[in-house]
Amino acid sequence: MPFLISPVLIAGALADRPQPTLPADGGLVLRPWRAGDAPAVYEVFQDPLMHQWHARAADSVEEVGDWIRAWRQAWEEEREAHWAVADAESGVLLGRVALREIRLDDGTAEVAYWTAPAARGRGVAVRATTALTRWAFDETGFHRLELLHAVRNEASCRVATRTGFELEGTKRSAIPQPDGWHDMHLHARVHGD
Repeated sequence: MPFLISPVLIAGALADRPQPTLPADGGLVLRPWRAGDAPAVYEVFQDPLMHQWHARAADSVEEVGDWIRAWRQAWEEEREAHWAVADAESGVLLGRVALREIRLDDGTAEVAYWTAPAARGRGVAVRATTALTRWAFDETGFHRLELLHAVRNEASCRVATRTGFELEGTKRSAIPQPDGWHDMHLHARVHGD
């Protein structure tokens, strides 16, 4: 049965080219993950705040190395796109930004991010999310990006708001966390917003 609607993005929109390095304001760069990033990611995941808002913990640098390999593979399979957020000058890892749940046919994805403890409160997530959003809409052709965060995660809500993601509603009891089920805010941007 033929489709009545053409796909927004076709297969190969991501995988047919190397994952780009993206500049971001304020001396940041979004770059593909490297095997050598594993120790720094492991350290970030020892932070109690990461345990509060993420369902995943890191037991070893080797385990994080597996994550990084999976993140790189996800680009090739066009399922997800993950970037390390680093200081452009020193190369120090400051966070992560990603497109998850990519649906090329629909031109949609979910934005996700985290920052290292030392980088929090410095606008890193805002600048990285802004750069990623610009690339996704203007250079790649996505139509809609969603952003979910726990309702109680006020810092994440500020990032969503500051990057132009409008609050569309609350998904009740949507995500399990170590302390139980969390209601999630759903924010979104549409190309042209």
